[in-house]
Amino acid sequence: MQQATNYFTSQVSTEGGYLWKYSQDLKDREGENRAPASRIWVQPPGTPSVGEAFLRAYQQTGEPYLLAAAKAAAMALVNGQLKSGGWNYYIDFADRKAYQYRVNGGGPKARNTTTLDDNTTQAALHFLILLDQELKFQDEPIHEATMYALNALLKAQYPNGGWPQRFDSPPDPEDYPVIKANYPDSWSREFPKKKYLDYYTFNDNLIEDLVGVMFLAHHVYQDERYQRAALKAGDFIILAQMPEPQPAWAQQYNSQMQPAWARKFEPPAVTGGESQGIIKTLMQIYIYTGDKKYLKPIPPALAYLKKSELPGGKLARFYE
Repeated sequence: MQQATNYFTSQVSTEGGYLWKYSQDLKDREGENRAPASRIWVQPPGTPSVGEAFLRAYQQTGEPYLLAAAKAAAMALVNGQLKSGGWNYYIDFADRKAYQYRVNGGGPKARNTTTLDDNTTQAALHFLILLDQELKFQDEPIHEATMYALNALLKAQYPNGGWPQRFDSPPDPEDYPVIKANYPDSWSREFPKKKYLDYYTFNDNLIEDLVGVMFLAHHVYQDERYQRAALKAGDFIILAQMPEPQPAWAQQYNSQMQPAWARKFEPPAVTGGESQGIIKTLMQIYIYTGDKKYLKPIPPALAYLKKSELPGGKLARFYE
């Protein structure tokens, strides 16, 4: 294990961080796409995933070199944290001025958009919280970055408990009324090419990942704000359940709580995929709190999904 860790930290990593794939000679490097040697990936299975593997190995063995590798991965994330609070999909150490990094970043016109898509910021935080706990909250840069990110997520949460796919500043509450999900009178069957990054988002299990992070933060820091944020997300899930005859959930909703277009292949629809993750999240919230109100949406959703099954017990990606 020490030989493998030494190879990873001395030959594979960039500033302590990692991509997804490397060729044997390390010349070909990829995250979600090809990457230069100056770049690391935050989106799993990048830097947070590798860092957490080092951390868990350290917790089982007590070997200091594993903790050092985990801390190096964490510092790569600290140095790639945005002023908006979270992380982009990747961090590039060769062009610090292109992004408003919290540490030595670019100016006000540089990019500063935190992404919650694909478990990116959530995975970074999950790892940092666990490492912060292991270090007994005594490593100031790691602890400060973790607190900064958690506070940014609290501020980014909408009044109804949802979160956007991405953000660069807190929302204006007046733009986001707290109302139940509803069907629009009509919607375009043609892709409208509208901005969607501020929509209430379930896509790629975004809320499920955030609820998990908030419960972990509450467990580690004993700060009630994090549990309240998780429960508020559960309340949003209840609000976002579509009325009969389709009591499941959409991938994303506009500010009027209506299913809406995101990308060209993500139409306004009830989704068979994310709805299953949402049901798991409701059960997770119930287990954590014992509050049965989070179980009430599940039976009608399961009945609808069962009725909508395809041959072989599968569900469609979308239901109009």
